[in-house]
Amino acid sequence: MNSTASTHPTIAQLQGTSLSALVQAEVERLILEGRLEPGAKLTEATLAEQLGVSRGPVREAFRMLEEAGLVRTEKNRGVFVRSIPIEEVLEIFEVRAVMDQFVGRKLAQSLGTAQVRELRRMADDMDRAAKAGDANAFHLFNLQFHDRLLQLAGNAKLTATYRKLTNELTLYRRQNLTGESMVVFAREHRQIVKAIASGDVEAAGEAMFRHVMASRERTLQNHQRRLAAPEAA
Repeated sequence: MNSTASTHPTIAQLQGTSLSALVQAEVERLILEGRLEPGAKLTEATLAEQLGVSRGPVREAFRMLEEAGLVRTEKNRGVFVRSIPIEEVLEIFEVRAVMDQFVGRKLAQSLGTAQVRELRRMADDMDRAAKAGDANAFHLFNLQFHDRLLQLAGNAKLTATYRKLTNELTLYRRQNLTGESMVVFAREHRQIVKAIASGDVEAAGEAMFRHVMASRERTLQNHQRRLAAPEAA
């Protein structure tokens, strides 16, 4: 009797943790897909009702999302999707460029034929999405491509840090996806795969570094254009 009763809190706790993770994953998906935009307020009661859960898992999911850098909590105001200052965004790109350079160099030394083929297929998916002008599909393929590079590099600490930075940048990077820029991005991804496949450590690292820094430059130019638009109007 006592043994059975003592297991109940553990089961309840595991269920609560699972629900929190599911809520976190769903809200994260909505943010990363652009359905919840920077500055949007997240209401605990509304999300609980929409997802069919109690408010406890939603509250815990908010805490995890804040740790992941996707939301911020303002005292007496609530929880909001983060709107990151452009200065911080540019700094994140610079950190990512160095990390990507390391990943490219490491993969050029270690990847086998099957793994290179996998990366080529992912680059082809992005190429097709770019040609179709499908920004949503391209965005998701792009996230998957870079995350797969991390997995193949096999450094868990780097992966965790990189994913948090990627989440923060995603709030800006979607704004870079135009028909023209997607074609450029797709070409850069093919160049990255080619450099890695060649086994050229320097070329692979440089291709990854240039790709991220080019994204940084496009982000800055788009930001400056958005600032100039109201003045022109």
